Amino acid sequence: MNIALITLTEEGLKTARRIGTGFDPPPSTYILKKTGEGNNCSIGDKIPSHIIPFSEPLQQLVNRIFKQYDGLVFVMAMGIVVRVIAQNIRDKYTDPAVVVVDDVGRFVISVLSGHEGGANQLAHRIAAILHTDAVITTGTEAQKDIIVGIGCKKGISSGAVKQSILDALQRADLRLERVRLLSTIDIKSEEPGLVQAAEALGIPLRIVSSQEIKTCDREHSKSNFVKEKIGVWGVCEPAALLSGRKTQLLLKKQKYPGVTVAIARENFTW
Repeated sequence: MNIALITLTEEGLKTARRIGTGFDPPPSTYILKKTGEGNNCSIGDKIPSHIIPFSEPLQQLVNRIFKQYDGLVFVMAMGIVVRVIAQNIRDKYTDPAVVVVDDVGRFVISVLSGHEGGANQLAHRIAAILHTDAVITTGTEAQKDIIVGIGCKKGISSGAVKQSILDALQRADLRLERVRLLSTIDIKSEEPGLVQAAEALGIPLRIVSSQEIKTCDREHSKSNFVKEKIGVWGVCEPAALLSGRKTQLLLKKQKYPGVTVAIARENFTW
């Protein structure tokens, strides 16, 4: 996906740069370099080639590039974004994916062309990079309530991860179509086999920080081996439990060659 990151502030540029590290090649980044006493936004003397300062009004920039990219990621307030894209919106089949991120990267919101245009997937991808949550309001996504937590060894193949997930779902009598997220610990966020399996299945990968798992007070299986290796008592069960709201384990840790899988359901009725 050909995307552009657009931001207006120094703080926003820091977040845009964090997002850019998760893409290869990095996306074009547009930064509004304001001028005038007391209103100066500088990005330094050495500007990376993928960062393109602009001085024209934001509305003018958006009008110019709206159809040039598959996705536009705005690191700024939602209200600003709604106003500047409004006159360019046509339909969900031809409009680019639009995602909004706040300046410090707490929230990632799919705004336009969520399903057809790929904004939902893009929001999840950026959320994984920032180790935060994607806000998705698409109706079809709201029906999905299953989270699959995964732990794996280094160098695991995507085929092994994919087969483990499918087998665990079968054991729990669940359809793949109900799965909203795959989830794992931050130290596995770039494990090729895990990332590739998520892409092959078309399911976003949610990253949970080691600190969140360390402080998880939900009951889950504990392993001395895992504790010794990566400093937490478990991965797949707490990752599944922490990646949604009102979660309950439907399938406890299942062991496969090089992979562990647990399944949780969201919005569980207690």
